[in-house]
Amino acid sequence: MQADDEFNPTVGTAEFLEPGLRRILAPNPSPMTHRGTNTYLLGHTDLAVIDPGPLSESHLQAILEAVRPEQRISHIIVTHSHLDHSPLAAPLSRACGAPVLAFGGPLAGRSAAMTRLAENGLMGGGEGMDADFCPDITLRDGEVIKGSDWELEVIHTPGHLGNHIALAWGDACFTADHVMGWASSLVSPPDGDLTDFMASCRRLRARDWRVFHPGHGRPVQDPANRLDWLIQHRLNREAAILGALKQGPATASDLARMVYTDTPAALLKAAERNVLAHLVDLTGRALARPKGALTADAVFECADL
Repeated sequence: MQADDEFNPTVGTAEFLEPGLRRILAPNPSPMTHRGTNTYLLGHTDLAVIDPGPLSESHLQAILEAVRPEQRISHIIVTHSHLDHSPLAAPLSRACGAPVLAFGGPLAGRSAAMTRLAENGLMGGGEGMDADFCPDITLRDGEVIKGSDWELEVIHTPGHLGNHIALAWGDACFTADHVMGWASSLVSPPDGDLTDFMASCRRLRARDWRVFHPGHGRPVQDPANRLDWLIQHRLNREAAILGALKQGPATASDLARMVYTDTPAALLKAAERNVLAHLVDLTGRALARPKGALTADAVFECADL
């Protein structure tokens, strides 16, 4: 977690970020969403609304009122189907007539490993899935979406969620919940997959970016350094979890209390899900194993014991 007390934009106000881009903060602050969800308006004539946000009548009105007389909403793009990003897409589409675009529904992009866990009864404990989300247009990795004066490249970035995408806009990128400046992303199995998350981080790191516009918090002005930090942060957590397991078998809850010593109590449940994601990843790599079935409450041990 990083302090970001200076980021406190006015809720519901379309703020200029750079030519052709404005941001509207949704009214949904929480320990998981920081000040709230960032909704982006991209374009001068045809507007792409990126992540309409939670179901909120006031936020819907704020988006519609930000559309100038010479503009129209031509695309509604959802980066992933969590309750703080996607539910307002359908009401906004009904209000303006634009189609909703996304990688797919709630289960799209889920890895085979996470699918097996879900089938065995492991349920998510993250930010809440928009189970009814269904886009009008399904996007593919590498696809280019075009407006009258903008282009976006779809980059499938599973990890936080299987259907998560980032959107490249030249040398800028809308990274949603995969890369944020105020906190590391939650990875909560079976919705989130840490193996996929690390691969997505490295995929983004392979490109030269000027700025990231995240789903929560201020723009990330040093994308390469932030990605390096995220990757190393996860590797450090992995080492700490393995070190703790060498002291004896433990559950994800036990390990969260041992490893996340500086985490506020309100975020310990999220920390526990992150630890579980590491344990699932370590199990897949034969570095740890559950004593019995792999469940959220399983006791894990080092595989070399």
